Amino acid sequence: MKTPCISHWLLGMALILCSVHTRSLRRCLSSVDVHRIEQSFWDIRRALQTKDTFKNITILSSLKNLDSIKPVDVCCVTRHLLTFYRDRVFKDHQETSHEVKRKISKIANLFLQMQRTLEQCVHSQCGCSQEATNATRIVQDNYNQLEVSSAALKSLGELDIFLAWIGKNHRETSAA
Repeated sequence: MKTPCISHWLLGMALILCSVHTRSLRRCLSSVDVHRIEQSFWDIRRALQTKDTFKNITILSSLKNLDSIKPVDVCCVTRHLLTFYRDRVFKDHQETSHEVKRKISKIANLFLQMQRTLEQCVHSQCGCSQEATNATRIVQDNYNQLEVSSAALKSLGELDIFLAWIGKNHRETSAA
């Protein structure tokens, strides 16, 4: 008779810890000004998308399915995609326009700030399920299928998809 009580207690504790972790992450995201990133992106979006020669290909196609990412995996996916943008996209993109270059630099700095805020807030409690790891791996595989400069340009042009997903999680955070 005690076994069912213990399993219910363990299940209840697991759900409480998961909920606390998710709310903690959402509070982290609420401290970052996503609107500043969006504004910088919208200022250069047209310039980036005009140069994109691969209109039928998407790098962030798996992000359209981010609505299926479980709340506990939001931290993992956010962390991996911020790292992807920092280590690949911003470094690989070659821009000739000084204005666009400044805006991209501003976005990169804001992403770095977001990444640091996330790391400080959740410490090492940011686990990754196989589903979350697969979603970010698909993005990297899509990126690797294109020539580096084209992939970087396309990823920057699709930044609104990632920002919308972060914004959605941020709004849900504020409501919680």
